[in-house]
Amino acid sequence: MTGRGEPPEGPPENPSGGEDEYRSLVFDESFVRAARLQEFSAQERMGDHARAVRSLPGRPTRRHRSRAGIALVVLIALAFATAVYFGFRNPYPTPVGRRAEPLQTTVIPLAPRSPVPGGAAESLLADGPAAGHRTGAAGINFPSVRRTKNFSDNQVTMALTTVKDYLVGSSLDPDVLTSGVVRPIGRLLDPDQTAQFDRSMDSPADDGEHSATGWLVRFDPAEVELADSDIRVQGTLSYSEAGADTLEVVSDHTFTYALRPAVSGPHRADGASLFTVRRVLHFLLDREDIRLHRLEVRSAYVQAGPQSCSADTTGVLRPLLAGERADTRGPAGTDPYATGVPAAALCGTLTVSSPTQSPLRDPGVARSPRTRP
Repeated sequence: MTGRGEPPEGPPENPSGGEDEYRSLVFDESFVRAARLQEFSAQERMGDHARAVRSLPGRPTRRHRSRAGIALVVLIALAFATAVYFGFRNPYPTPVGRRAEPLQTTVIPLAPRSPVPGGAAESLLADGPAAGHRTGAAGINFPSVRRTKNFSDNQVTMALTTVKDYLVGSSLDPDVLTSGVVRPIGRLLDPDQTAQFDRSMDSPADDGEHSATGWLVRFDPAEVELADSDIRVQGTLSYSEAGADTLEVVSDHTFTYALRPAVSGPHRADGASLFTVRRVLHFLLDREDIRLHRLEVRSAYVQAGPQSCSADTTGVLRPLLAGERADTRGPAGTDPYATGVPAAALCGTLTVSSPTQSPLRDPGVARSPRTRP
């Protein structure tokens, strides 16, 4: 007798059921979703369909997904680069590379017609032609600062500050005037002019480009010294655009020094005399110069006296002191047939105005600060 749980014909050949032989053909859900073909339903097959199955939209392959990812990364990088460009680019035109040109100098000795008057330094400064002038850096004043077409008011102020620092260092610093110090001046120059400046200091020449006294005011410490540390200054600063990327600053200042002979021992109380230097300088500053606190000295026109016309003023100025006269010799001769750069053989006559007027305003001497000498 068979068991209760078994069929009359006996136990099945596959005790676990008849599904195992088809188990490998069962399609899970992921397989179905990935199928590229789909059978029409029974209702759809009742219609006039030529085919029993239909194609499904293909899913993106790994290759397609890779290309899409790369495209997305490129788009993000381009967006970031664009944001950086517009966020940090200079709102002003890109500066064009420009090299500084050599300084052109003209130094003119002013010869007195009579012996140089002497006196106490304080009295000469207080009662002389520079009596109404300010003392030291206080005499170098800025004009009214306004923005230009291509430069902000802050950039104009920075340019004027650099020029003033140059004037103070090259005209008022006692170490520069009588001790031969030049480094503070050289640091303010555009690097393109450094070699010319160094050669002018080491080997000055009367060639219009390498006169040390075109760059700065200095005296021979073996001959003269300052009788009073107060140096009187009077003049003007002006500025204008020399191009979309360059500012031109023009300085026109008269410096009055009280000097005396450099001798050992006590000095005579009335042994001082006045020496006057007028400097008309043209400066150029591009945006890089303004940012780095440096400048280009384009031209220098200098009148200085009392001196003899024959004095060699390329390396140092050579003042005539109290009681001295100018010699009768004129400036060094100029040979028009000589080759090379001609010497600048120039000389003027020193005419001192009254204390109520600015010195050196002789009609044959005065020039507008905005006109190149």
